[in-house]
Amino acid sequence: MAAIRYRYQTTEFGHHDIHYRSLRDRQQFDDDYGEAESLGISSASWPLFGMVWQSGEVLAELMTNYNINSRRILEIGCGVGLASLVLNERFADISATDVHPSAGDYLEHNTQLNNGKQIPFFRTAWEDQQDGEIKKFDLIIGSDLLYEQQHSKNLSIFIEYFAKPKCEVIIVEAGRGYRNNFIQRMEALGFRVEQLNAISPKTKPDAFKGRILQFNRNV
Repeated sequence: MAAIRYRYQTTEFGHHDIHYRSLRDRQQFDDDYGEAESLGISSASWPLFGMVWQSGEVLAELMTNYNINSRRILEIGCGVGLASLVLNERFADISATDVHPSAGDYLEHNTQLNNGKQIPFFRTAWEDQQDGEIKKFDLIIGSDLLYEQQHSKNLSIFIEYFAKPKCEVIIVEAGRGYRNNFIQRMEALGFRVEQLNAISPKTKPDAFKGRILQFNRNV
């Protein structure tokens, strides 16, 4: 198997220069021991976690001056971890999760590139039985998570498990068509939804059709 090829970049988000390693392109693949395959991750979808997506850029930019106010924060589907890296620069209480077996290593590598403190990471699928020892969160964030029909249900259940009774959720969705179903499920869990002002991604801003959804539940 050919060696993985990477792209190293520095992108300015707000006043923060974020250094990160991503995959060079979507042709990369590294699953010698079949760990990703055992999790249902095909060779075609394997590299997606390691790419930088427009929604991820928007979320990272939003987090540059978002109210963190000592809140415990979780990034879902962190991939290479742009938003988590920004929050880490702000000394936020940030943890991250992703289904991909390599995401934790990529996040750790990128954290070291920025000389940041270690970001707690746990690997899980949304439908997995969750660790009851993990504390709940005040703010849950994620980007481009709704790309298959069943994701609306699975993501809302996952969020509910890790959300405190009083919780805020920020989802940057990419306009893939599953927004309304997800909103309905979140409203059924007691969340009120608003759409925040648009932020242009760094990459191909004119082509971005996504939206920033803010969910709040005050109990």
